[in-house]
Amino acid sequence: MITKNTPSDTAISPKKGILVVSFGTSHPDTRAVTINAIEESIRNAHPDLAVYSAWTSQMIIRKLSRTTGEHIPTVTEALENMRRDGITDVCIQPTHILNGIENDRMTADALAFRDQFSSISFGAPLLSSTEDLKEVISILAGEYSFLKEDEALILMGHGSDHFSNTVYAALDYMCKDLRLSHIHVGTVEAYPAPRDVLRHLEGSPIRSLHLLPLMIVAGDHAKNDMAGDDPDSWKEQFRSAGYQVTCHLKGLGEFPQIRKIFLRHLEAIL
Repeated sequence: MITKNTPSDTAISPKKGILVVSFGTSHPDTRAVTINAIEESIRNAHPDLAVYSAWTSQMIIRKLSRTTGEHIPTVTEALENMRRDGITDVCIQPTHILNGIENDRMTADALAFRDQFSSISFGAPLLSSTEDLKEVISILAGEYSFLKEDEALILMGHGSDHFSNTVYAALDYMCKDLRLSHIHVGTVEAYPAPRDVLRHLEGSPIRSLHLLPLMIVAGDHAKNDMAGDDPDSWKEQFRSAGYQVTCHLKGLGEFPQIRKIFLRHLEAIL
């Protein structure tokens, strides 16, 4: 999506800048190899453009300010910085998984600046088209091609009550449609839930499960909801159902091929 205004002074040369927007994480280990890695790949691909970053999670921003003293800009603060630096055309690339709640909020915050820039363009989140879904599934199927006939890969998405949550069910269906029946998709907070995944596993030869977060970072949800020792964690739920479980604390941002999708989405608006 692109919004444009006619500059009042046509003599001003346009100056394009990129704003990379992430949800954020309070875990420095996964941040370094996911969010930071995505931003670095964008800087390397566009060395001639100024690249800014912002996070959408106010809770995580406040936590880091309190615990480490680091200040992470919000979308509003980043755009104010870009305006002060003389940026006239803004290209925003989110690292969000879906066109969901966080992406909607980011868009609303950015469009509040529509009269202060010549143009504001929005790149697509990770899973925004049928081609995106196929590519992500292909990447993960390739990364976990070592699985044996009695093993399955379970992808843990976040999930929400936003209508975009249907992408998770579509992704799960696509796995079956592509004859990758050993890959299943579930969510922490919506449908499909772990019980739905277990129902699909009934009667199959699967005895061992590999859990992977379908999230950019491997933060709280991955370390606690997925791999935690609490009885309600995915690891313990699947173990209680009789499966051997291996947890992979690796965010999607760690995969170079996933970062290339974000680069392609950015190229579409550049």
